Amino acid sequence: MTSRQGIAGKAILGATVGTLMLMSSFAQAQTAAEFYHGKSSDLIIGYTPGGGYDTYGRLVARFLGEHIAGNPKIVPRNMPGGGTRVAAGYIYNVAAKDGTILGLIDQSIVLQQAMNDPTILFDANKFNWIGNPSADNNTVATWHTTGVTSVEQAKKTDVLIGATGPNTSAQIPLAMNATLGTKFKIVNGYPGGNDMNLAMERGEIGGRGSNPWASWKGTKADWLRDKKLNIIAQVGLTKAPDLQDVPLLMDLATNEQDKAALRLLSAPSTIGRPFFTAPGVPDDRVKALRAGFAAMVVDKAFLAQAAAEGLDINPVSGEELQRIVAEIVATPKPVADRLAEIIEEKK
Repeated sequence: MTSRQGIAGKAILGATVGTLMLMSSFAQAQTAAEFYHGKSSDLIIGYTPGGGYDTYGRLVARFLGEHIAGNPKIVPRNMPGGGTRVAAGYIYNVAAKDGTILGLIDQSIVLQQAMNDPTILFDANKFNWIGNPSADNNTVATWHTTGVTSVEQAKKTDVLIGATGPNTSAQIPLAMNATLGTKFKIVNGYPGGNDMNLAMERGEIGGRGSNPWASWKGTKADWLRDKKLNIIAQVGLTKAPDLQDVPLLMDLATNEQDKAALRLLSAPSTIGRPFFTAPGVPDDRVKALRAGFAAMVVDKAFLAQAAAEGLDINPVSGEELQRIVAEIVATPKPVADRLAEIIEEKK
């Protein structure tokens, strides 16, 4: 009996190993279209509902699945916290690494890594970047009741500026204080852009240190029309076509060292609203996601819906986004150190 049981056990073990090998072989042979067919993918948005990131995120979630091989359903889910560090950390450290989890985080996260921020518990270079629907300049805006309509006036008047955390919403006004002498006072802790907009209406704060120009046009066109907002500076490498009278932040620097630092602060504008997936996702699925994104941003229905929502589309491919991220992370230390110095809030 013992001998027969041993033979039977070996037979079962052999069959199990054979089955596992067959399953492994099938998984390797499975195409991206076969993998994504019938699946649901989460899009983790690092901010609360209602703001610019969320608006772009939900637009992309609505159309992207139609263009990915296998046509997965994309479900937007908000995961605010830490200026989108919570969402980024979740995707890097916890989420499945199979291409079913997508993310949308703040463009400044990459810049923070370049400055060796100890709160960055992931490597942005290892994310698989899928694309950005809108390369767009950030703006510094004040509420009409402050009476501050220019950078020169901001040097003479205290203005409370809302921020979500250690990202562009705080970094830009702090950099302006250090290099230009503005008198912005940062109020941290808002969950997202919509919360800060409500705070401006209630009179809690007098402005926002960072919001992409396309977001203002898409979500608060009435404020621009009614002159409730003053756009006093734009942050990018070139001026937006319809903001030619608003100065670029880096052009306001008074010395070359500060100009180099402010240029670095301006570089992530090309990253825009960056969509990505986790590290370790198989190459063919990354290619499928990038191809789907590239097809989506030229889809007439997608463009029509973006226009209806007042959202600019000026896309950056996943491959180009990957290159830009690597370039920013590799910033020379003296430039990164100077930027870190000027955005550190003085106690």
